[in-house]
Amino acid sequence: MVDNKLSDKNAFLLVVVPCLNEEQTIGDVVANIPRSVDGVGRVEILVFDDGSSDATAERAREAGAEVVSHATNQGLGATFRDAVGIAIARGADIMAHIDGDGQFDPADIPLLVEPVIDGRADMVTASRFLQKDLIPKMPLIKRWGNYGVAAIVRLLSGKRFRDVSCGFRVFSRETLLRMNLFGSFTYTQESFLDLIFKKLTILEVPVKVRGVREFGESRIASSIPRYAFRSLKIMLRAFISYRPFRLFFSIALVCFVIAFGFLGFLGWHYLQTGAFSPHIWAGFVGGSFGFVGFTTLVTGLLGDMLVRIRMNQETMLYYLKRSGLDGQNSSTTK
Repeated sequence: MVDNKLSDKNAFLLVVVPCLNEEQTIGDVVANIPRSVDGVGRVEILVFDDGSSDATAERAREAGAEVVSHATNQGLGATFRDAVGIAIARGADIMAHIDGDGQFDPADIPLLVEPVIDGRADMVTASRFLQKDLIPKMPLIKRWGNYGVAAIVRLLSGKRFRDVSCGFRVFSRETLLRMNLFGSFTYTQESFLDLIFKKLTILEVPVKVRGVREFGESRIASSIPRYAFRSLKIMLRAFISYRPFRLFFSIALVCFVIAFGFLGFLGWHYLQTGAFSPHIWAGFVGGSFGFVGFTTLVTGLLGDMLVRIRMNQETMLYYLKRSGLDGQNSSTTK
């Protein structure tokens, strides 16, 4: 699914820049954000200061951005949800999301905006690994970590993307209205799964990226094991939220196969000897796995029913957001 083309009107682009202690780079990032983009009549810049202890907010204001500050660090996922809410409330046609650490070039924003303007994509994400000559230099463990996370998303969704962890993305208004995320640590992989399962169109655009930060270190990926664990947890929760039957059926199938193996062995032994002993234990083990498989299968069926209820609720939430936005637009045009 894609939006109608926006090129026939002057779209409103809201550029969101999340920051945590980025006083050395945020000024240049804001200053280099294009104020004129083809198909866009209005550009606003909103910096989210997520509990910084330095002068990030001051540097952002000096560069010409509006700043929203959190008193304490809420996490990138929570900041992204706040940004989506503000973009919808302000009636933005497009929201661009770019990190404030200077690794991405703000001049590339029009490259990501164009497919949304033309109606070719619902979400456009910058890709560090789509084009070989643009792959940035970075520690090998981080590169393999990115490949591994992309492989997990492919396994869970059946869709192949090269870079699912990039923090430089553009979203259409329709995408913002339909997207519902819950992770507070990060939003990157969860948004991929959420939009894939809702059959929205995602497009990767190769861009040149700085592989290693010029200043400081990433708060998200500073610890690879911690990042991998928390990202995997978010992705599994997202997958279970949409495909519980597939997951629980797979577990139940494994249990049934094991149960069949033990019970088959016990049955074969009985046919050969006319007695269950001394392998009656196989019956208990096989029966236990069979029971676990049955209860797991029932759990998957119940989860599938709950997903249907949730999807109905998300549909109602979408129309509530849409009606509120339409009412706001009609009141401003009077």
